[in-house]
Amino acid sequence: MATSTITPVLLCGGSGTRLWPLSRKSYPKQFSPLLGDTTLFQASAQRLSGADYAAPLVLTNSDFRFIVTEQLAEVGIDPGAILIEPEGRNTAPAVLAAALHLQKSDPDGLMLVAPSDHVVPDASAFRAAVEAGVTAAQDGQLVTFGIKPTHAETGYGYLELDGDAGDFSPRPIGLKQFVEKPDAKTAEEMLAAGNYLWNAGIFLFSVKSIITAFQAHAPDLMPPVQAAVEHGLPDLGFLRLDPQTWSGADDISIDYAVMEQAENLTVVPFAAGWSDLGGWDAVWREAGPDVNGVVAQGSATAIDCEGSLLRSEDAGLEVVGIGLKNIIAVAMPDAVLVADAGRAQDVKLAVAALKAKQANQATAFPKDHRPWGWFESLVVGDRFQVKRIVVHPGAALSLQSHHHRSEHWIVVEGTAKVTVDNDVKLVTENQSVYIPLGAVHRMENPGKVPMVLIEVQTGSYLGEDDIIRYEDVYARS
Repeated sequence: MATSTITPVLLCGGSGTRLWPLSRKSYPKQFSPLLGDTTLFQASAQRLSGADYAAPLVLTNSDFRFIVTEQLAEVGIDPGAILIEPEGRNTAPAVLAAALHLQKSDPDGLMLVAPSDHVVPDASAFRAAVEAGVTAAQDGQLVTFGIKPTHAETGYGYLELDGDAGDFSPRPIGLKQFVEKPDAKTAEEMLAAGNYLWNAGIFLFSVKSIITAFQAHAPDLMPPVQAAVEHGLPDLGFLRLDPQTWSGADDISIDYAVMEQAENLTVVPFAAGWSDLGGWDAVWREAGPDVNGVVAQGSATAIDCEGSLLRSEDAGLEVVGIGLKNIIAVAMPDAVLVADAGRAQDVKLAVAALKAKQANQATAFPKDHRPWGWFESLVVGDRFQVKRIVVHPGAALSLQSHHHRSEHWIVVEGTAKVTVDNDVKLVTENQSVYIPLGAVHRMENPGKVPMVLIEVQTGSYLGEDDIIRYEDVYARS
């Protein structure tokens, strides 16, 4: 590869409603191990790492910032900057913010923009495709990566090549035009033509070139995004973009804002396998169905089934299918999806219906992830709630009190350091402590292994907003 170091820019803020009930607004698909042991986000970071790559720059939102750092640490990757978007404004402002941030340290460097929820089984082949586009990017081209289509997909936009794709080997080819998501007939025609690629939304360009492109084609974005970066505030190792100026940026994709208007465009074909896992049908395809077209994942059993996906996300919840044909069945502890495989793209309708009836399952994940670990509700009654709480080694909850509830903590794994008003003590396995209503308290894990406790709450109101924080190592208000 040429001498330029590439900074991966991972976009990590989507909600992924088409993979409900696994993917939800509070914990979207990129953080889940949909295929294999690593999450999609972790696999993306690993794929874009190595001698020719700088530490990744991540754009995410406030709710996901600690999940990002935790998951990168689990795979041994130290992040570069993590920019926190005050609100989602689509990909154009996000990419521009990343470019303006990198401009301060490496204006001539290259940046590789990629969603963090894609599947690319052959990481070395993808890095070779990136290498094929480096010279063009150094010469001022805006390089996009197009995927060799394997079927007439109507869920993707397309790239029409200004030339023959040939054997689809990775090399720079001119781009004639972007094509919107087609109908089925048009998709079949483009597949047969052989000079159309799926638009993967992955880009390689120099910092200088993309800023110049924004100045030329989306000048209205420059002032609010530049101000949001310049007035951004450091926050525990993150850079929190200024919310007031950020809100003035248009909600627009980089395709519409820049790419469809630019003339210095180049495409590098990629034919070694790719999926955006845009639906459960894609998960079924990528998981490798057996001879009967069946995929059974987790605690799932298929008997005389055909063309179906059965998946359980809970070891204690068995999913059994008998005589199913073309069915998707996905079970979570709090929700179950059963759908015709041909309606996989309509799963978002289920999310909309659940939102309309104000069901928590529409957006809230069963496990509530926090900077210090996570918790889940085991039993909920009118005036009580039982939770399982897991605290990471060395982590601490905020020093807090409640207006409406008392709590009883029973440690079942590890050791807790517990503060109740002026009393501080260690609580070990099989020991418990009572937190009276109104008491100022804190829970910490001083050990080297995760600490697990059962919390029993009692009171007139048990909502998560009944918290008064006095001190918090994670700077939450």
